[in-house]
Amino acid sequence: MSRLAQVFANLPADQKAFIPFITAGDSGLDNTFELMQVLVKNGADVIELGVPFSDPMADGPMIAKSHQRAVTDGVSLKDVLTLVKKFRTINSTTAVVLMGYLNPIEVYGYQAFAEDAQAHGVDGVLVVDMPPEEAGELKQQLDTTGVDFIFLVAPTTTDARIKFLATIATGFVYFVSLKGVTGAAHLDIDSVNHNLARIRQYIDLPVGVGFGIKDATTAKAVAKNADAVIVGSALVAFIERYAKDKDKMLATVGKLAQEISCAIK
Repeated sequence: MSRLAQVFANLPADQKAFIPFITAGDSGLDNTFELMQVLVKNGADVIELGVPFSDPMADGPMIAKSHQRAVTDGVSLKDVLTLVKKFRTINSTTAVVLMGYLNPIEVYGYQAFAEDAQAHGVDGVLVVDMPPEEAGELKQQLDTTGVDFIFLVAPTTTDARIKFLATIATGFVYFVSLKGVTGAAHLDIDSVNHNLARIRQYIDLPVGVGFGIKDATTAKAVAKNADAVIVGSALVAFIERYAKDKDKMLATVGKLAQEISCAIK
């Protein structure tokens, strides 16, 4: 059983997984390493690490700026893998998912990336801009190494495509809760619940919900029907705000993580 599968299998029936997102290398790789520990201490079941990219088209202004800061500091996909390997020296249970864009993986090479991801302790990969119909080669490499391939489902995703995703997705499915980019303001809980029911007609994997979840109240509402709650922009905002005050950064990120984790557990 993969580490991601174990996370969901080990959750009590009345609890949902908490998946915080941060961009690797935003405010420095050493800070990211400490932030990962803080997130685990405050309830993270899975950590989603953004791989810095120069054109993060699916991300709103907050996360896009975090990518730019990390890119400016020269943080590469190789650096992110090294960070995960370092994390694995102190944590063998929390799942780690890399969320990013195709170009860095293309440059790295599919086979080399899949092998290094597995060797460094990565549990899952989500490639935002890779159409599932074109994912066969990368999926084959990830399947060979046992790394889960996670896919996005949007409110506009057709039933036919959801059926297709059911044949290739592993780990969990990431439902984008709204039409727009990360950090968008409005979240329609009724629409989220309708789409969760629609997805589950075809896919048996756990479904995590992200985009637009900013606080414990929203997280709790989403968690009533989701298997996992994914939070990014609200955490990244504290990293930006307190980039020059590490203690304050760690404290505020930890506090929000704890509030959300408690709300959904």
